[in-house]
Amino acid sequence: MSEIDRVDAKMAFTDAPTPEAAGALTRLSAQVRHDLEMLDYPAREWVRPHTHRSGRHVYDVVIVGGGQCGLAAAFGLMREKVGNILVVDENPEGLEGPWVTYARMVTLRTPKHLTGPDLGVPSLTFRAWWEAQFGAEGWEALGKIPREEWMRYLRWFRRVLDIPVRNSLKVRLVEPLEPGLFEVKTDAASSIPPILARKVVFATGIQGGGEWHVPAFIKSAVPPARYAHTSEQIDFGTLKGKKIGILGGGASAFDNAQYALEAGVGEAHVFIRRERIPRINPIRYMENAGFLRHFATLDDATKYAGISFFLQHNQPPTNDTYNRAAAFSDFHLHLGSPWTHVEEIADGVRVVTPKGEFLFDFIILSTGLLTDVALREELSAVADDIARWHDRYTPPDGEDNALIDKHPYLGPGFEFTPRTAEGAARIHGLFAFNYSALASLGLSASALSGMKFAMPRLIEGVTNQLFMDDRGVILDEYFAYDTEEFLGA
Repeated sequence: MSEIDRVDAKMAFTDAPTPEAAGALTRLSAQVRHDLEMLDYPAREWVRPHTHRSGRHVYDVVIVGGGQCGLAAAFGLMREKVGNILVVDENPEGLEGPWVTYARMVTLRTPKHLTGPDLGVPSLTFRAWWEAQFGAEGWEALGKIPREEWMRYLRWFRRVLDIPVRNSLKVRLVEPLEPGLFEVKTDAASSIPPILARKVVFATGIQGGGEWHVPAFIKSAVPPARYAHTSEQIDFGTLKGKKIGILGGGASAFDNAQYALEAGVGEAHVFIRRERIPRINPIRYMENAGFLRHFATLDDATKYAGISFFLQHNQPPTNDTYNRAAAFSDFHLHLGSPWTHVEEIADGVRVVTPKGEFLFDFIILSTGLLTDVALREELSAVADDIARWHDRYTPPDGEDNALIDKHPYLGPGFEFTPRTAEGAARIHGLFAFNYSALASLGLSASALSGMKFAMPRLIEGVTNQLFMDDRGVILDEYFAYDTEEFLGA
């Protein structure tokens, strides 16, 4: 049996739309393996194994998060011959990331031609995966990538690369045990010891550097049964025929409006504080002006001003998202209408705006997120050791931005930097490949369009630390090498 026809159990693509598509994915998987074999130089792992006095295994790298960024990071490390790694994710297999959980857009917002997780291997691209099943004509007919299809691609990506992932394992605390070694504590049974790791990469998505934001005036006045953030699971089946209000003018507000209306809600009202819908999407400009690769090389003042401008505009809805929502007669848009007062009354939630009062059965909050390592449970042991932007940069009077100030001030390889010299050893080995990297490294982690340029930075940052940490042993071995053996190797 040829390699192209050989299929083992874990490579059976049971989620393919047809048996023919499953066969095509099997052949593509064989092509991926062949391509990677052709690029397999050097062929041996080089990282020196570390042991712990307890006898417990020490991973060179643990990646927290098994979504697109975590999988790509694992692949990048494996290509660089760092194989003693583990990816952990709190969700069951196949439910990592937002795509089939709380994301409610119909398609990805990015162009279909983007690349990223593939790390430059053509047979690993989404396009190769799509054309294998639907042909070149299917690719030409595709507009944007359906989010469910993107998740199906990521499942294939994980399987074909045999990435080591442990699912349904939530990280509760990452604690330094000694310089260069961390204990990764999870919610596993008490009989299972915590994981030991030399390096920890937090590939924890858009919320992974802080938390989703629920305004205090809503949290204090409305019980949880009456509202949800767009990042939460929402049972729209219980809202059929009901009237819902959505606060926020970003893309997720319109995603939730069209999703709710398709699910049968009676009315969906979107409220925006601006008098006009945002029309500027800085991401589209950044994608085509060198920002994705070179933003990290800018000086701090320019970075600060650039991200402040970015945050002013948020990410507006795409034309197709807006049009889907607006096509429903029960969709209502309220401009210049911030919520000035909210309260629960007997019949529902009363919302007051400068342009009138409204009564809703349920409200949804598209109010974004707050970034601050102090908000992350898993970083509670080292949060005080991590430098924020306000520790390293003071903007001119009147140009300060509190949202940016609390972002971690990261190094060029996504590594946390210390707030004080005393804290340097405690955080050496921790990397933030999530949305909190925005201020330091631009659209990189958690922005699919930036992954192509950001992932090599992360991989270099991690492997550079591994090499430098072990340089004494490596150089001793090098200088002790037998000359004839060395020349003949």
